Amino acid sequence: MIGLLCPGQGAQDIVIVERLCSDERGQAVFALFRQVTGVSADELARGPRERLFDNAIAQPLVCAIALAAHAALEARMPSVRVIAGYSIGELAAYGCAGALSPFDTLHLARIRAEFMEAASKSPAGMVAVRGLRRQDALILCRDYDVHIAIRNGVDRFVIAGNRENIDSFVPAAAARGAAITPLPVRIPSHTPLLAKAAEQFHEVLSAASFKEPAVPVIAGIDGSPVLSKERAIATLSRQICETVDWEACMTGLAESGASTFLEIGAGRDLSRMLRDTHPRMAARSIDEFHSLAGVIAWLAR
Repeated sequence: MIGLLCPGQGAQDIVIVERLCSDERGQAVFALFRQVTGVSADELARGPRERLFDNAIAQPLVCAIALAAHAALEARMPSVRVIAGYSIGELAAYGCAGALSPFDTLHLARIRAEFMEAASKSPAGMVAVRGLRRQDALILCRDYDVHIAIRNGVDRFVIAGNRENIDSFVPAAAARGAAITPLPVRIPSHTPLLAKAAEQFHEVLSAASFKEPAVPVIAGIDGSPVLSKERAIATLSRQICETVDWEACMTGLAESGASTFLEIGAGRDLSRMLRDTHPRMAARSIDEFHSLAGVIAWLAR
């Protein structure tokens, strides 16, 4: 049995969209993406590339990529034991788990982006930080009024906040030996600054056609497996304004009983982090393969 990893924003590109659209099941998902956003895969291919990172497009696009990959591979891969999603990828995870229809998943992703944009009243940003002790990270976040948005490991964090505060935090963290990577996200995701968006999204999720997930989905906020509709709605809305504990999620994945993991989206960060943290786990991304046939062949080994 395998586990699926649904990535978040940052690595989406048109190459993987075109590859997935070569499969009729993938095409069907991107037809829904066009219904939800008014933008086709062909239009995305024509650019500009920056459009892929516009929040209103990026969040549905990230979900569409994961859903299209899942649709294309579902009948040809081993049974899925567990699914985890990183940030917006957690919403995609519930789509892959059958709790939401593909259309509803993409529609909710667009609404989520709108709520988050509206709640982010000041220019904001996110940076990845590596090589900083957790206690130092907490002290600097307090001193510069920014927040740990995601915990990726003992010395790996994503920090979010107002742009001015982030710009002050970066040199202070670098002075303590941290490596800083700016991220192409302009909202302070997973911080208290988006409390209003979390409240609004909870209301929308509660009214949606949300079912019990067919397989456990790992909750981003604490790494626990979720199997009930009520807890799914609660944790999925809370992660908008609370820290995502991906380190705990990786522990949850390791405890799930799955030994092979496939990242079903653009980029390779989640599979790489899982291998780094749990070296005995076999984890790869579809982004590593030249074709879906190569993914299927690897899974069949």
